[in-house]
Amino acid sequence: MTQISPDLPIIGFAAWSGTGKTTLLEQLIPELTGRGLRLAVLKHAHHDFDLDQPGKDSWRLRKAGASQVLIASSRRHAHLTETPQGEAPLGELLAKLDRRALDLILVEGFKHDPIPKIALHRAALGKPLPEVRPEDLLAVASDVPLELPVPLLPLNEVAAIADFIEAHLAAPTRAESGCDALSPAFLSVEQARERILKALTPHPRQQTLPLAQCLGRVLAASLTSPVNVPPHANSAMDGYGLCGTDLACGQWRLMGEVLAGHPSSLQLAPGEAVRIMTGAPLPAGVDTVVMREQAIEEAGMVRFTAPLKRGQNVRQAGEDLAAGAIAIPAATRLGAPELGLAASLGYPELTVLAPLRVALFSTGDEVQAPGEPLRPGAIYDSNRFTLRALIERAGGEVVDLGILPDNQAMMESVLQQAAAECDLVLSSGGVSVGNADYIRDALEKLGAVAFWRIQMRPGRPLAFGKLGETPFFGLPGNPVAAVVCFLQFVLPALHALEGRN
Repeated sequence: MTQISPDLPIIGFAAWSGTGKTTLLEQLIPELTGRGLRLAVLKHAHHDFDLDQPGKDSWRLRKAGASQVLIASSRRHAHLTETPQGEAPLGELLAKLDRRALDLILVEGFKHDPIPKIALHRAALGKPLPEVRPEDLLAVASDVPLELPVPLLPLNEVAAIADFIEAHLAAPTRAESGCDALSPAFLSVEQARERILKALTPHPRQQTLPLAQCLGRVLAASLTSPVNVPPHANSAMDGYGLCGTDLACGQWRLMGEVLAGHPSSLQLAPGEAVRIMTGAPLPAGVDTVVMREQAIEEAGMVRFTAPLKRGQNVRQAGEDLAAGAIAIPAATRLGAPELGLAASLGYPELTVLAPLRVALFSTGDEVQAPGEPLRPGAIYDSNRFTLRALIERAGGEVVDLGILPDNQAMMESVLQQAAAECDLVLSSGGVSVGNADYIRDALEKLGAVAFWRIQMRPGRPLAFGKLGETPFFGLPGNPVAAVVCFLQFVLPALHALEGRN
């Protein structure tokens, strides 16, 4: 039996001859294409069927001995292949389809091949249901009521069958494809991110910390300035302060010196100037500063060698930040500049978001912790260390649960405990097809699965759901895919849970 591993959805139709498979497909195809699906149909025919007609050029070329003939026109092309060695297997035939232009493949016949199938039953034929492996049977379309362990569809209601197919395509699936094609039926990155964010409810917790402990934390509320910055008009450089209405004097009498941090009681009159240092408050009457390099001082007098402009080299009170203005917006991650600014405004402590607690674990009997001799067939666990660093860089607090073996009961127990104690649960491995992948089974038992396949490479398999109210992410085991999925989906989710945009 051919092993089928499709890279986009396939649905087969199994029925006895006379049930009306082709008639049903003839009605179903326009119904599905009208809903935006791009379809291919693969039909099994009798051994001696022929699409060609004697006398046609293509027929003559085949009869002349060509084992393959490709006929092409402006509207369509056909590839005719002779198979005297026997019938081509289904997998080989599926490989000939252009998957880039398809969302779904419908198959008529091939009832013994392992693909999902809808069985058709017409009571008037007097025959039992067609033989389909239980694991392949999606539903039965019948014109009479039947007691079945699978959905029963009305055989003569094409719209209802189309509804079932649409729902099947939208549902999570265990069938993961090869790495060479992306089906348009998968969720786009944008669609997946939107669904994740809509499913999340922000629940930020706050804490107040000393300023020295706030590096890397997220500010909980906007920080306003209690004072003007600078608090008073001051000199922007070392030089000489004078009155801007007295610029034509020619020379000025020096009346003293003003240092930073030492306000002066001087009151300058016309024709008077004062030495002033950078950052020193301007005395009454001073609104202009001339830099020292442009001055000549002699016998208690000073004159200047450059043109003067009123207000030059002066920083006004509140020029950088006015009292009451927002100094640091809420949701800002605090770095060195922000901490320095907060200190300059006199804040000894800040209210920040408490870090999100993220439960992190890897899965799989094949995964082994670094530092131990590597067992045959095992690999070292790199994802847990990479993801831990990414979580901590994002401001999260990691609850490291280590490596969980492939054990269903243990998986369920850990998920329950992690969901109760943490804000988010994150695993790597166990989200693609495999006989020992238990994440999906446990998640479906304990919570609700949102989606599993993303139109992205690397990073196509992704599990997202909720354990109660706690979000769960199951990332791929491939290290690069795990990082890509974290950056595309988990990081925005962490921001959303903190109430950040």
